[in-house]
This record gives sequence, structure tokens and C-alpha cells, in this order.
Amino acid sequence: MTPRAGRALREQAAAALLASAGAPPLRAVVGFDGFVDSITRLVARRASMRPDDFEPIRTIAEFASRCAAAAGRSTNIERVVAEDRFGGNGPLMAGAFAALGCEVTFVGAIGADDASAAPLPIFAPFASRCREVVCLGAPGHTMALEFDDGKLMFNETAGVQRVTWDRILDRVGLPRLRAMLDGADLFGMVNWSLCAGVEDIWRGLASDVLPALASPPAIFVDLSDPAKRTDADLHAGLARLVGLALHAPVTLGLNLAEAERVSCVLGVEDRLGSPHALRLPALAQGIRARTGLHEVVIHPREGAAASWADGAGSSEGAAWAEGPFTPTPRLSTGAGDHFNAGYALARARGLHPELAAHVGAAVSGAYVRDAASPSIGRLIAMLAPPPGREGV
Repeated sequence: MTPRAGRALREQAAAALLASAGAPPLRAVVGFDGFVDSITRLVARRASMRPDDFEPIRTIAEFASRCAAAAGRSTNIERVVAEDRFGGNGPLMAGAFAALGCEVTFVGAIGADDASAAPLPIFAPFASRCREVVCLGAPGHTMALEFDDGKLMFNETAGVQRVTWDRILDRVGLPRLRAMLDGADLFGMVNWSLCAGVEDIWRGLASDVLPALASPPAIFVDLSDPAKRTDADLHAGLARLVGLALHAPVTLGLNLAEAERVSCVLGVEDRLGSPHALRLPALAQGIRARTGLHEVVIHPREGAAASWADGAGSSEGAAWAEGPFTPTPRLSTGAGDHFNAGYALARARGLHPELAAHVGAAVSGAYVRDAASPSIGRLIAMLAPPPGREGV
């Protein structure tokens, strides 16, 4: 069997399991950040002064060259804001869960100000898809520079720095927080790197919430680009995750750059230069072994690698799932959050981690093509497309 045929069979199996009728909606709780994203293109050259009549800077390398050429001189690079969208790792993951049919509770920084109980208007459509929303304060802001080969995000984080364990206790309270999480299927906790209060939130959850639950949820954690944090910070954050893993299964999601940084800090061997299908499963397995977490998943643009082990250590493995890559995404900001949602949803539905990696890649693939969170029907069509519609 060829690799392409094997991938098709796995994707069809995942689609069939997701399409099976009778399963109640999954309950998901997500927190705790929130950002307003300005989706931006940079102008390489203009054909005219009409707002949209320009050739964009298409690659990050081209942008870097323009910046480097300005050293010792100066330059002017025009930016065009295509739109402002609700963003942040938490809202984007929660929005993907909601589009896929989950009952979602979101707790995060999406309010008009720090005292507001209502979300900003830009978050209102997202909030309307959630079962419950709790505002913890005002959001941060991100200028997201979109390129054909990736994105650069410039973050202003004053709002999300005010999201702390004490604020959660003040706005939600322990009894209500325990009720939100007890019996939930999924708990997404994201954006450690930009939010100073996250580790204390993890500590509070591990000491005051998770041990009190009769049925704790599976936990999915996304660090969000730790490049700016010190090695000591990263070691401390990963150690705090082990405390959570004593009470519930924890999956750590990483993009390629994040996986490289984490593996370097942990001393995990990285087979640089090897194909993703060989390199990344081994890297995921090494990170999982060093951290002691239940699962680690790495998602570059081309697919995903997953590593897993059961609680007794009697069953473990790693696999690579080729994804539906497109060289011309309509929107890349939020692609990783959508992968995370697809992977976590598939695991909560009982799919094997290898199949879940295909599901995550398909959710992300649909999102970057449509610039919108996919429905479960759109996801199934990505996994098992009609003849002639592959990769659409």
C-alpha cells in the first residue's frame, strides 16, 4: 500500500467515526486569554492608489530582506489591514469547538474593559455560539502580518496580564469553576507564553479544583511560542504541567518552532534534516518521555506527529499524519488553534491519536482555505472528499 493510499484509508476511518450518529455533544471549557487580531498584509509595490490594488510582500524572507536593507538608513513599508477579527488562542480554539458542535464554556479576557461582564462587540458573534461566557477583563491586541509561507504576530499584552487566579476566583468562584469542569469532556488551557498569570492558574487548578472533581476533563495545553521566555521559565512551566497530569490526562500541543525550543531546553535529540515523517514522531516521543505527560502532538504546516502513552506505560507509540497542505492559505492566523481543537475533539470522541492527528490537520486545513471555522460536515468532507474534490 502506498503512503497516499494509507493516509486516505486513515482519513476515511476518522471521518466514519466522527459521522457516526447518537453521540451527545461534547462539553468543552476553554480559557483564559483574548486578543483582537488585525489581519494585515504588507505592500511590496502598488499598481495604483486604490486600497486593494497592490502586490503584497509574499514571504517572510522577502520581508526580512526589506528590513535588513534599511539598516543604517530608513524605509517605509505600507501595511493594509484586511480586517479586525476576534482572536487569542483561547477564543479561536473555543470558536472551533463550537463550530464543530461542542457545548462550549469560555472564560477569558474579552470584555469591553476590566469591569465589564459583557464581551466587546467584536467578540459577540463568537460569544453567541458558546453556551456560557465569563469575561475576565479587556483583551490584548495583535497585529498579524500574513505571508504565503507563515505569519508574524506583534502582540500588545497589557489586558491579558491582568488575568490571574485571584481574578478567576473573584469572577467565577471555586464552586462554579468546579461545576464547569466536573463532567466536562475537554479543558483547553492555552497561551502560557504571553500571560504571566497562567502558571498560578495551573497551580490553583491542581490544588483546589481538579482533586475535587468526580469526573475531571481531558486537558489540552498550548504554550504559544515560548521563544521570548527563558529556559528556566520553560522548565518551571513544564514542571507545573506535571502537577496537572496527576489529576487528569494532559496533552501538550506544539507547532514546529515551539517543539524545537522545548526539545532543546529538555535535551531531547532532534534529527535535524530528516523528513518530518521520521523526525517529528521521534521528537514528540522524546518530549513526552522527558515531561511525563500523556500525549504530545507537533503540528507543522504539512501535517502532524503524535506521541502517546497510557497511564500504566503499557501502551505507547508515535506516528506521523500527512495533512492537506495548501501553499496559498486565505488565512493562517488561528490555524494552530484549529488543529488543537480538531485533535482534542477527536481524542474525546475516542479516536486513536494517529487518527486524531489526521482530524486536527483536516480542521486546520479547512480553516486556512475558508478563513472560517469548519462545521462537522465540512470536516468530514475534508477527510473523505467526493472524487475529484481532494484537497479542496
